[in-house]
Amino acid sequence: MTTLIFGHKAPDTDSTGSPLIWEWFLTHQGIDAKAALLGTPNTEAAFVAKRWGFDLPAVIDDVADDQPCVIVDTNNPAELPANINGADVQAIIDHHKLVGGLETKGPIDITIRPLACTATIMHQLMGEHAGHMPEGIKGLMLSCILSDTLAFRSPTTTDSDKALAEALAADLGLDLEAYASEMFEAKSDVSAFSDAELLRMDSKEYAVGDTKFRVSVLETTAPKIILDRKASIMDSMTAVATEDGVDQVLLFVVDILNEEATMMIPNDLTKSVAEASFGATVNGDTVVLPGVMSRKKQIIPNLKV
Repeated sequence: MTTLIFGHKAPDTDSTGSPLIWEWFLTHQGIDAKAALLGTPNTEAAFVAKRWGFDLPAVIDDVADDQPCVIVDTNNPAELPANINGADVQAIIDHHKLVGGLETKGPIDITIRPLACTATIMHQLMGEHAGHMPEGIKGLMLSCILSDTLAFRSPTTTDSDKALAEALAADLGLDLEAYASEMFEAKSDVSAFSDAELLRMDSKEYAVGDTKFRVSVLETTAPKIILDRKASIMDSMTAVATEDGVDQVLLFVVDILNEEATMMIPNDLTKSVAEASFGATVNGDTVVLPGVMSRKKQIIPNLKV
């Protein structure tokens, strides 16, 4: 049976590229494997796939009982298919904290390392096979690293991520900053998306005590495009929270170039979260958080109510 490889819901570049990278690696070893997605990827991920000559993997809604699969870029059941514990999970490759809640049918390979990008971990796991990567796979790997590190601006960046990206760029004959700018320009084009789609595009569910949040991040080089829509976006937050079964949507618009985040403040709960979590003084419907770039390292670990 074909082994499915997929990342988290609301797939970003790492959760789109890494399944394709691992599909190549397993296929290279004679294993029948296929990348999949758990939703429509963001505009940057779509740009990256096309740039390196890949069709986007098929979107799946769930997995069947005993379906062999490899999970990448997450280990959180809330971000995975509803029947994930009924599937035959064979491996997990991730760079997020261990959440718990997954149950497997037997012992599996689990690799979780404190690196900025799943693709960096995959390169380490490949060993000598990495030397056989075709240009397209190298391009995907580079793109995943640049996306997850925001071209090394994110505090999640490690020396391993940066060194691998620089080596891949040199091998591909690419200027790192120029290519990263192309990616971020694609990511910043959100004109075709509704407010609800923006709030779910790059988001994760997270609970602080009994309060459940959808923590949404929009990384962009053109924050004004999003902030000009703040009134309608904030109106949509309540409906999205209700539909998704959470108490509140938290939205952070990350300005990649100025290295800061703007948090939208539609109500008293978000105001108290901003003040308790980030020491911010809130005087309006937005607050700027200097230096905040990473949901994983700077936003979620600090959330308080």
